[in-house]
Amino acid sequence: MENAASARPLELFETVTEDDLQRSNTTSTFAANLSLPIHRWFRYPAGFSAIWARQLIEQEKAKGRRTVLDPFAGSGTTIIEAEGAGLCSIGIEAHPFVARIARAKLKWRSKASAFRRFADGVLEYAMSHPVEPSAAPKLLNQCFPREILSRLFSLREAWSHLRDDTAASELTWLALMAILRECSPVGTAQWQYILPNKSKARFVDAFTAFANKVALFAADMERRQSFPHGPQAHIWQEDARNCQSIPDSWADLVVTSPPYANNYDYADATRLEMTFNGEINGWGDLQQTVRQYLIRSCSQHVAPITSQTQEILDAPSLQPIRAEIAEVCRQLAIEREQHGGKKTYHTMVAAYFSDMARMWMSLRRVTSPGALVCFVVGDSAPYGIYVPVDRWLGTLAVAGGFRSFSFEKTRDRNIKWKNRKHRVPLHEGRLWVEG
Repeated sequence: MENAASARPLELFETVTEDDLQRSNTTSTFAANLSLPIHRWFRYPAGFSAIWARQLIEQEKAKGRRTVLDPFAGSGTTIIEAEGAGLCSIGIEAHPFVARIARAKLKWRSKASAFRRFADGVLEYAMSHPVEPSAAPKLLNQCFPREILSRLFSLREAWSHLRDDTAASELTWLALMAILRECSPVGTAQWQYILPNKSKARFVDAFTAFANKVALFAADMERRQSFPHGPQAHIWQEDARNCQSIPDSWADLVVTSPPYANNYDYADATRLEMTFNGEINGWGDLQQTVRQYLIRSCSQHVAPITSQTQEILDAPSLQPIRAEIAEVCRQLAIEREQHGGKKTYHTMVAAYFSDMARMWMSLRRVTSPGALVCFVVGDSAPYGIYVPVDRWLGTLAVAGGFRSFSFEKTRDRNIKWKNRKHRVPLHEGRLWVEG
């Protein structure tokens, strides 16, 4: 169905229109996706608008582009919309749990009736086989009342007992992951950090939340399947710094949002779900289970290698920006001592751009000569020291073999000073790179 994309692709987005997108200026945020079929299945806000991604893909399809790559695929925004546009697409995601979320979402093509039957069986088994939450990890006890935790554990054990290799099984697992925060009375921050000392006014019974989520998934599947769609997208759990599963010159369009150099710990974003899954026992396990695979964009990630900062800065890959980045890192190292010496922002900035330089070289290998690359990016100012992220990334892209870059600002950030750690105006936008 290569040419079967809908003539009115925004019909997929229900009540969210292009005008809504422009008025709310949410191109570079996940907010609008919360009302969109498939995208709303799991709230992973470290992403961007599916509406905008689809518009860009349709626009470039009209120019003859046919293969779409997202090297930081997250929960699958770009590749899901590439499917809807009728194009071949591949996503790369290094975070093991998030990659599994994306793989599960890609099963939206499967039979909704089979999914309903399997999920109903899990719920029936859970209701008839209650599980007591004895010896639960501390985080789970902090986040859930005993009755809710018992029902969540019953659902988990029911799924484990009935699981198989079908799409219905994995979609049911995703439905369970998607209700955890809805069932917790504790607060969660914008970026999904867990705040057990804060509470929410409303939370949902686990069995009720699960049944509602299954109904939502099934309805979304049927709705999405009623529209034309193209080849099945693929998601690979691997490193964007080498793109090892992508053939040379494969992609002619890249649409993505890389990790920001703003000290956000992407590994920690899914700590609650991974703890519930039994993948980790606590925050300390994240280094081995997740962070080692990710772009180094937070101080927690690089704390063990602070002594290697100068070695990182001296690497040939950073030569195009070496004078500037060395000076910024020097200022960050000095400022660090004024704050107790805890935040290794100087190492983080060095390691982040070293990793991104490698990524650009890898991306050059897997993109065609005339490829178009669009990165949704934001700048940074740790300790109030400005880091020109978009310009440095563009410079490294050209050094990695791309022809040119330009930046299009979409919104201002950090302009409401209340409760801010610094008052440096920041922005967000699209970095356009041409091959």
